[in-house]
Amino acid sequence: MPFYLWQGSYNTSGVQGLQKDGGSKRAQMVRGMIEKVGGKLHAFYYCFGDSDVIGIAEFPDHATAVAVSLAVNASGAVSLKSTVLLTPEDVDKATKMQVGYKAPGS
Repeated sequence: MPFYLWQGSYNTSGVQGLQKDGGSKRAQMVRGMIEKVGGKLHAFYYCFGDSDVIGIAEFPDHATAVAVSLAVNASGAVSLKSTVLLTPEDVDKATKMQVGYKAPGS
């Protein structure tokens, strides 16, 4: 199953909801949402800086990950950025493929 890095930033209503419910309750909700669609939450952390929350999740396929991302972003309380993560074995496989690319001017 593919892995994804999520970086989320709360807007004002998202922060107010977090203040009301607390961090643990929110993390439990996220874990339950991911498990409901057949995924697994591997890491969930709050942070400060460019993102307010980050997570690493595994989903059965890209469509499932997109469906969850769309639902979260549609809430308007969180702006979620998703990044597909590649394993070292994925990169090994890619380095063995011949694609026939030539740089401009070559």
